[in-house]
Amino acid sequence: MSDHASAQYDLIVIGGNPAGLSLAWAAQRAGVERVAVLSRGESVIGKDLVGRHRVEVHYQAEVRRIGRIDDERVFVETDHVTLQASAVVISQRVGITRAEPPFAIDPAVADRVHGVYGTIESDDSWATGDDDILVVGEGESAATAAISLAELGAGVVLALPNEGVKFLSRWARDELQWLESQRRLTVLWRSMPDEIGELGGLPMAYFPDRRTPDLQFDHVVVAYHPAEVADPMDALAIEIDEAAGDRLAFLVEASTTEPEPISRVGITAAVGNAWNRIQPHFFPDHDVRIEQVTTWVGGDEIAGLREKHYNATITAFDPHHSDLWVLRVKPDHGDASHQPGQYATLGLGHWEPRIDNIREQADDKKRTSLIRRSYSISNPIFDEDGYLFDRSESDELEFYIVLVRPEGDSIPSLTPRLALKTPGERIYLGAKVAGRYTLEKNTDPNATMLFLSTGTGEAPHNAMITELLRKGHQGPILNAVTVRYAQDLAYREKHEALAERFPNVHYLPLPTREPGVPKRYLQDALTDGTMEEMVGPLDPASTHVFLCGNPSMIGLPEWDGDEPTFPETTGIVELLMDRGFTPDRRGTPGNIHYEEYW
Repeated sequence: MSDHASAQYDLIVIGGNPAGLSLAWAAQRAGVERVAVLSRGESVIGKDLVGRHRVEVHYQAEVRRIGRIDDERVFVETDHVTLQASAVVISQRVGITRAEPPFAIDPAVADRVHGVYGTIESDDSWATGDDDILVVGEGESAATAAISLAELGAGVVLALPNEGVKFLSRWARDELQWLESQRRLTVLWRSMPDEIGELGGLPMAYFPDRRTPDLQFDHVVVAYHPAEVADPMDALAIEIDEAAGDRLAFLVEASTTEPEPISRVGITAAVGNAWNRIQPHFFPDHDVRIEQVTTWVGGDEIAGLREKHYNATITAFDPHHSDLWVLRVKPDHGDASHQPGQYATLGLGHWEPRIDNIREQADDKKRTSLIRRSYSISNPIFDEDGYLFDRSESDELEFYIVLVRPEGDSIPSLTPRLALKTPGERIYLGAKVAGRYTLEKNTDPNATMLFLSTGTGEAPHNAMITELLRKGHQGPILNAVTVRYAQDLAYREKHEALAERFPNVHYLPLPTREPGVPKRYLQDALTDGTMEEMVGPLDPASTHVFLCGNPSMIGLPEWDGDEPTFPETTGIVELLMDRGFTPDRRGTPGNIHYEEYW
């Protein structure tokens, strides 16, 4: 043992990563008084939480030796000081063999796909603050990579699969929520791409779940659990006295709360269950389970949760009727820039009241979490002076939302809470405005443009049509929408005004349950010639069709190579393909564009 004076602790955690910090925080909450974290770097991941949770961190502490003092204590010798502790937990990643990613990567973008394990440093030349970066992987490794990139200033989307969510440390989970509230990071919970392709020289992430659109990035980071982990006793650059082994533990990433031992000394604890695992061994008098530890809020719990999660203000809430609203949201951070047709995510907490007073079953963890859903961004169409709306002059986003009511066993969570909101109240707005359902592929100002939608699927078309007219589009434009009743057409007056002002604009509202009005669907208006009477012949060489809304209206086929199998109910896609149109799908540019995330 060194001759240096020894500071005395109950627990020393070696490793300033989220897993180590999370364990230190949990121990303190359970009543362990003297806890220290030793970090080799000048900072730690989630440094904003250090002060909030009063975690003692020793920076630039390079551990050289761990040895035995007596039956109850060990020492930790660093390059600067020697410390004593009742227990030591090592949270440094060592001896790692990475697993291969479970998806194909196009060789054309291989140099933009980076395999990492944990923290990404600022000296990584590709990790610049101006880039959009997708992080894919499991658990703590992926979360740590995403957090470190966000702290470097990159625009980050983190995709976590089902099993990658439950084994996060609480520190990592809290930091992800904090960064999301600041609109510095977006998490796609329970989502994973099945292919990284190439588009325009950049990686394109394709997702098999139709609820997650394909997204393009500057770089992709793959961060996975290790395929193999060597014995830390052999791999760590630390001299460890085996006599200290009964006061020693190693943190590992594992998909179980009781992982297999990885060392010939000490015990092994999974990141997501670390305190519960080490407590019986080292701190039997502090029998507090991690599930009993409250979330990081105090005082008025709801006020604290709102302060923690919400990052935008509802500036307008205009009910067209009780179940249909147009609302605008202004973010606290960042701007409202987007391409017409893209979507953003709105969220409210489970703690918010519901308009229907239904009591949902929720444990404490769910009760303090956010409900999120993505909505296409709409458009006011006209500004206050009657000119076409210029989105570049606005710091707000507009949304067109219908109240979803309970049906059978299906209990909607978000809109019954949103129904009670008023202007001035707070809300969560996701950091990533995304989506490929845009006008990007239409460059012909004389093309015929058909926008077909059901219900609030009209939202992205409001923005797209306004954009076309602002740019002087000369070709015919048709906006056709089906709703149940005429009262469900919140933008009807504005679209009729557009049609009066611009001779090339046509509006076709189709209420299907209005008394005295024959029931007609969009498929009927296409097959009976109504659409062609309004805009002229539908030539695949000069026509683009945009579809948003009910999947039965769209009617996407399943593909076996180039052979489509259509749904039993005939949709617009099948009718158009019979006329020579081509769906715009992965690897096959087409003139039928669709958005299913309505």
